[in-house]
Formats: sequence, C-alpha cells, structure tokens
Amino acid sequence: MSLLDIHVLGSPALRETTEPVAAVTDELRRLIDDMLETMYAAKGIGLAAPQVGRRERITVVDVDESPIALVNPEIVLSEGKIRGEEGCLSMPEIYGDVDRAARVVVRGLDRDGRPLEVEGTELLSRCLQHEIDHLHGRLFIDYLSVLKRRSAIAKWEKERAKYPSLRRTISPKELAEQHNEEAL
Repeated sequence: MSLLDIHVLGSPALRETTEPVAAVTDELRRLIDDMLETMYAAKGIGLAAPQVGRRERITVVDVDESPIALVNPEIVLSEGKIRGEEGCLSMPEIYGDVDRAARVVVRGLDRDGRPLEVEGTELLSRCLQHEIDHLHGRLFIDYLSVLKRRSAIAKWEKERAKYPSLRRTISPKELAEQHNEEAL
C-alpha cells in the first residue's frame, strides 16, 4: 500500500463528476487500500476518489473502526434532517455547519464487486453523504450560506499557501508520529 496525495480546494479534480466502475479489479482493490491508508494517515473518516485525483466512483469511510469501501454508491433513501459541523481532508482547518439527512441507505458494491447496502445514522449518515457528494463534484462549502461560504473561502485562502501544487502530501514523518501516538 502507499499514501496518495490529497487534492485540495482549487484542484479541478474536486469539481469533476466521477465515472461508474464497470468491474472491480485488483487495481481498484489496491486503490481502495491506498485510499484507506491515506485517509487514516490524514486522520480522516472518509475519502473519495476525486480527492486523490481519480475519476472512479469509489469512496471509503470509517467512523467506528469498521472500514467500508463503496463502489458506485448511491443514496436510495434519506430521512429527517440534522445540522452538524463538517470539515474535509481537501480543506484542512476549514469547518462549517451543514444540514444533512439524519438517516440514509446507500447501495453500491463492496471491494469484491458484491452488492452492498449500508444504513447510516448520525455521523455515518453525514460521512456517507459528504463522500458521495465528492463523487458528484460537490463540496460541503456548497451547502453553506453565501456569507459563511465567503468566510470559509477567505480562511482557506490563508491556508492554501501551504499547498502550492494544490495537493496535500502526508509525509512519512507524520505517519510515523501517528503510529507512535497509537502505541501509547
């Protein structure tokens, strides 16, 4: 497995719509493994293929130490409404309150190409919706009011200087530090 660069706000990859996956291959399973490793190294709970510069309709999530890989996910049921704070690995240090469905049911394929249905409430529901939005070129800031979006983008402009290539690289040092913290 290997760590992938994470595209940050400003990268065109984040605004592109992904393509459905025709068949789950060994190459796509490696991508899923790399995405999970990258997500964990970046201390995230979800990561979508566009965030690592890929066009496949794939996302990974893990909100309770039970990783889920979803290929061609689609929300088939959404209920209720709940507001909560969101951030994004593609916009470090930027947060905003977003209204989402309180409960969703998502259908797709698992890492082996088998049908999978996931029901999510609370944080899992929010995470699934956030990552599936990425697959359609949408970001959480798109749901903010005009004033709050402007404020978030102004904060991002200050952070953006850290990412001149519009990519965030997780260094081996950061990964080693994370493993040391886990050992404690």
